Parts: sequence; structure tokens; C-alpha cells
Amino acid sequence: MSSPRVLFLMADYGHDPTETAIPFQAFKDAGFLIYFATQHGKAPQADEKMLKGITQKILGANAAARNAYRDMQDDEAFKEPIAWTDEEFTLDIYDLLFFPGGHEKGVRQVIDCPVIHSLLAVYFPQTRRPSQKAVAAICHGVLVLAGTTYPNGKSLLHDVTTTTLPGTFESTAFWGTKWFLGDYYKTYGAGTENVETTV
Repeated sequence: MSSPRVLFLMADYGHDPTETAIPFQAFKDAGFLIYFATQHGKAPQADEKMLKGITQKILGANAAARNAYRDMQDDEAFKEPIAWTDEEFTLDIYDLLFFPGGHEKGVRQVIDCPVIHSLLAVYFPQTRRPSQKAVAAICHGVLVLAGTTYPNGKSLLHDVTTTTLPGTFESTAFWGTKWFLGDYYKTYGAGTENVETTV
């Protein structure tokens, strides 16, 4: 039996290193073949605030996550991702799609991407049981699914049970850091609704 394939769909910049590298390590340990895709095939970079400086020490990735992130950066698939804008790009060959989280504004490159939405609208129905295909998302990654609609206008997550970033967590992070990080914890800017409300 062949190893299952998982595809990480990522923005060029801004994903949370913990929410990317720890799942990468788990998939690797479980024997998955791991692939990455970015818009133009550029190697992605995690949110620097989660990796360095005072923000890392207070709010960012712990030592285990930083080590896992360094290991992921050394992976050839991470260094040379597939371009989702390539004419030959398809999701059909993957058993699992994974959308990591991250609140830095750069992640909107994935969340708001019409190409990803179009591809997901075809792939997601294939995950219904007894299918072996699946889609996984962490934190803000769920916004990609919530923002993708079927031709009837309904979200992929209509009538679906999902997890997402709790609104109380997001509000606490935003208001607790607003005086020195501004609207950093609000992906769409201050005054926008919480991820949980959107989902």
C-alpha cells in the first residue's frame, strides 16, 4: 500500500510556525508523503514575530516548535513548493489537504484566493464518508473553508461541524497586545469580527 499524500497550502509569509511545523512533524512520523504549495512556488516563511524577539518570548513558538520549524525548512518539498497557479496543478492526487493557521495579515493570500476556493469547492465533496480523503485546518486556516462557496452560494462548512479559533482567545490576544502590536492579532484589521463569528 502506498503512503498517503498530504498537501500543505500556504501563503508566502505569515503562518504560525507552531501550527505548521508540529503538524508537519506528526505527518512525517506517521509516514505521510508531504508536499507544499504556494501561489507561485516560492518557499514560504513563517511569521517572524512568532520566531524572534520579545514577541517570540512572550507569545511565540516554544523551543520544540522552533526546532520542528528548522527541520521543516530543511525538507526539500518545503524548499521547492508547487505553484497552485500552475496550469497542471490539481488537488485530486492528495489524500489530505492541510491549512495551517496564522493571524499575520500575509495569510490572507490563501484565505482570500479565488483559485484555492475554486479547487476546494471540487475537492471538499470528495471527503464525504466513506471516502479516505480529508481536509484539516487549524485556527485561521478554517477561514479558507468558510470562505469557499458552492455554486448555490452556501459555504463548504454549511451544516458541517468544525473547530476554529475561539473568539475569547482572539479578543484576549488582540486587546492584551494592542498597545504595543496594534492590530497584529486581527488579520483583517481592528474592528473586524472574530474568526469564530466568521466561521
